[in-house]
Amino acid sequence: MFRPFFIDVPLQRPHCFVMLYLVLKAAVSGVLIALASEVARRYAGFGALIASLPLVSVLGMIWLWRDTHDPLRLADHTQATIWFLAPSVPMFFTIPAMLRAGFGFWTSLIAGCALTVALYLAMIWLAPRFGLKL
Repeated sequence: MFRPFFIDVPLQRPHCFVMLYLVLKAAVSGVLIALASEVARRYAGFGALIASLPLVSVLGMIWLWRDTHDPLRLADHTQATIWFLAPSVPMFFTIPAMLRAGFGFWTSLIAGCALTVALYLAMIWLAPRFGLKL
């Protein structure tokens, strides 16, 4: 029987502990994002360094390992993450190019995100044709 990831916890845990764990994961992840944006306000390069670290991937691996202790699932997750890095890179060229060309922030951001979504969809479509398991 299929169970969504957020229900895939041992049933003996009280509901309050499951929710507390979810809130803890969100808080830790949110603090890292806030840290990157606050540092970037004063030091653009250092803020970019923090933002470029694979913190989301590392946290995702930690949470996945803590929840499942399944090395094969973690290996599959990590390998699939590698293949989704390539389609996200062009966004980081598109946004600054558009901003420097005089486009507004929101237009540039939306265009960069739309490009990334299109490239993700292309990756999802192409990957199986090359024998890649995402």
